[in-house]
Amino acid sequence: MKLKVTVNGVAYSVDVEVEEEQRPRGALLSTGSTSGAVNTPAAPTTASVQGVSSNAVVAPLAGSVSKVLVEEGSVIEEGQILLVLEAMKMETEITAPAGGTVATLTVSVGESVQGGQVLVEIG
Repeated sequence: MKLKVTVNGVAYSVDVEVEEEQRPRGALLSTGSTSGAVNTPAAPTTASVQGVSSNAVVAPLAGSVSKVLVEEGSVIEEGQILLVLEAMKMETEITAPAGGTVATLTVSVGESVQGGQVLVEIG
């Protein structure tokens, strides 16, 4: 499916592939209560979602920063290793999705990061 998305006044053409989610069928559980009470689902809670720039490189998983190989102002090429994350004794190289200049480096060596956290902004 092809969609047109506009972000901050800039239009993007996006190809979207939709997959059906397989949900397991669970058995109904009856507690045998005869109180006549009706179970109603809790109201959904709203979580704060922080927007991420399209030029942001985000952590694919939680871990700690073991190496930073660039600094703010560095000119980088697509595929260049920017930093290395360590999780459960395994290292994951974080590479540049595109060439440009490192506008902001938001992490440092030894810092713990969460999956989805912005690591580098490319300008």
